[in-house]
Amino acid sequence: MIKEQSRTLKKFLLSTDLCIVAVSFFIGYFIRARFESLLPILSINVYIGLLPVLLFIWGTLLYYFGMYTNFVVKRTSEIIRIIIKTTILGFVLFGSYVFILHLQTQVTRLMMGIIFIVAAVLMSLEKITLIYVFRHVQQMGVSFKSILFTWRSVLVVGTGKRAERFINLINNNPQWAIKIIGLVDIDKTKAGKIIGGYKILGSFDDIPNLIHNNIVDEIVFVVPRSWINKVEDIMKFCENEGLTIHLAVDLFEFKVLKAKQTDLGGFPLLTFEGISHNLGYLFIKRIFDFIVSAIALVVLAPFFLILAVIIKLTSEGPVLFKQVRCSLYGRKFIFYKFRTMVSEAESRLKDILEYNEMNGPVFKMTNDPRVTKVGKWLRKYSLDELPQLWNVFKGDMSLVGPRPPLPSEVEKYDNWQRRKLSMRPGISCLWQVSGRSEIADFNEWMGLDLEYIDNWSLWLDFKILLKTIPVVLSGKGAK
Repeated sequence: MIKEQSRTLKKFLLSTDLCIVAVSFFIGYFIRARFESLLPILSINVYIGLLPVLLFIWGTLLYYFGMYTNFVVKRTSEIIRIIIKTTILGFVLFGSYVFILHLQTQVTRLMMGIIFIVAAVLMSLEKITLIYVFRHVQQMGVSFKSILFTWRSVLVVGTGKRAERFINLINNNPQWAIKIIGLVDIDKTKAGKIIGGYKILGSFDDIPNLIHNNIVDEIVFVVPRSWINKVEDIMKFCENEGLTIHLAVDLFEFKVLKAKQTDLGGFPLLTFEGISHNLGYLFIKRIFDFIVSAIALVVLAPFFLILAVIIKLTSEGPVLFKQVRCSLYGRKFIFYKFRTMVSEAESRLKDILEYNEMNGPVFKMTNDPRVTKVGKWLRKYSLDELPQLWNVFKGDMSLVGPRPPLPSEVEKYDNWQRRKLSMRPGISCLWQVSGRSEIADFNEWMGLDLEYIDNWSLWLDFKILLKTIPVVLSGKGAK
């Protein structure tokens, strides 16, 4: 859950800080070699042997002084104090180590001073920049966690004392950013009652509607053992929905989800989640998406402008096509594309529905009369998808993932098809590199999306990105 997100963020911040210390070490070495050339200097390999000790000292002190505890809500003054304390104590410890090894003539106080001062300055700038970015993003109405992670909305099944203890644990740890939307009880008559400050939203029979009408990322079953034989069907329903399940009592077998034991502040849970929910790999995926989309938006800005001018000069209407689409577990977002159709395309859809070549809730048609001449060219080479880099940058989408559906399409999904929503949608996917619009069977398309989710890995993303390039350049399967 969110505790795992915090752990991953701590590792990321620690790794970044240690890289800064390593860079500072080499800056100190080269300044030492240039300006203290009259003093004896050892081989660079000997100095590198001291680097692990330096990294250990910095990493241990930063962690000890609480740099990575609730970092997002830390004040700048608190961060600076931690860096100053780490710098002073670290200088003393590292200097003592150098003195014990009798290397003070080779590792001078000037060199150590430069290393620690440069590290402190760079680290302060890095931390201040991160804090500024986090707060600026929040002022824009976007949660920091929605960029690197996703806020988790939790539905609790159970209303007993153990469920209350779980609720208190969540309430006492707001830094976990877990949002409880309500509770569910086996007894219908308890609906509307308040337990631990949260409302009982209904009974077991209401769970499908609660999931479909609310943002629910995870479900926590905190139930007595007497309920076990009564919750299995509900859990399998949640599995088909692609939801992460936490069980406080027992284990069930699932076809897709894998079980593992987790712990939340001493509260034991059995978690059932898909391979795609490996938080560390998902974190790397999000960082990659963020960096690549940011660079691409800057580099392609002139090209965006050229395409915008062409679209505007060749047809009436806005340059960008905006539409509400569904992201993780039904979260709605504004989806962007370069406009490829006439401005009244949406209203004309009902006139050509009979020509739909795709079975299911999706509309696909060869030579769609609503597509402009420029739009047909943009679609052939997927240039109309480029504005979605902004969606990737914001965190609504990923570079690779199932294509984001319309809310009206999601309403028509079968239960098993809704598991598509358990992965962040993407610009490219298995469907796109496997024939795109040449695939006319909607269930086959959904099968490819679920195959991607069930077998997701960073390597699979990399292979899909590589395959996307020739598919786009050839215009294969575009409509």
